[in-house]
Amino acid sequence: MSNATVSFLGKANNTGDDNALFLKVFSGEVLAAFARRNQMLEMSMVRTISQGKSAQFPAIGKTTASYHTPGNEITGTVINKNERVITIDDLLISDSFISQIDEAKNHYDVRSIYSTEMGNALAREVDQHLLQLTVLAAQASTTVTGENGGTVITDADAKTNGGSLITSIFDAAQALDEKDVPEEDRYCVVPPATYYNLVENDKILNRDFGGSNGIYAEGKVLKVAGINIVKSNTAVDAFADNSTAISGANNTYTGDFSNTAAVVFHKSAIGTVKLMDLAMESEYDIRRQGTLMVAKMALGHGILRPEAAVEIQTA
Repeated sequence: MSNATVSFLGKANNTGDDNALFLKVFSGEVLAAFARRNQMLEMSMVRTISQGKSAQFPAIGKTTASYHTPGNEITGTVINKNERVITIDDLLISDSFISQIDEAKNHYDVRSIYSTEMGNALAREVDQHLLQLTVLAAQASTTVTGENGGTVITDADAKTNGGSLITSIFDAAQALDEKDVPEEDRYCVVPPATYYNLVENDKILNRDFGGSNGIYAEGKVLKVAGINIVKSNTAVDAFADNSTAISGANNTYTGDFSNTAAVVFHKSAIGTVKLMDLAMESEYDIRRQGTLMVAKMALGHGILRPEAAVEIQTA
């Protein structure tokens, strides 16, 4: 009896590595999962560098205008300048090891599940760092002498009373306006429980108050005071006591954020520097009879414009 001719599902043109095609599928699934779950990167300034350990972001203050007296010499006006430097953190990874014998015995595709979880893990970590950073931005002093720092609004009922939080969001919008922060690309991030307090408030959804801002039947709040409302489950972990130092972080993301109810910001408030975008590596280990898969990225986050961030806290 002759041997069967095997058509290997993972081989490209039935030659080479048995897992060549599987790796591409796995990588694509990790990327897709990361893109679905990550919220904060698109709400910040992102710069990609090809080499180096940090990137500089210039900060330039405002100048003034005055009337000229005929005959007087025009000598120029001093414009204050400064910079913010964002350092790349250590390599951020999510890894899984799949035993060959376990995968052979398994009755469902475990790689698809693992790929989703690895993408989600990276997305959660990046989002949490950026959320905590927006709170730190709101608490920070000015970058440029003569300009504004962040804003902190105290609202004791913000976590439990939707109407009270709405008032505070309007106060946040006013604070941003008074600091000349652009009106587009403004966001307010809240945990789910706080978000649904807003949904239940008829000031947002009542047609007389501008019903297009939300949809009660679908449980959606779109905008308050022209600010995009973003529901984030990661905010539950971010708005907590995160005072413990983070190993491998070369920027500051830590602090006690347990009183934070919401954070309002313009995308220019915080920045991200990418050295290595999301990538996948996979290798079969003959000594361990399984495949090690690693999703990785090298990036760092920092405060850019404190005046573009507002924290709403309960105390």
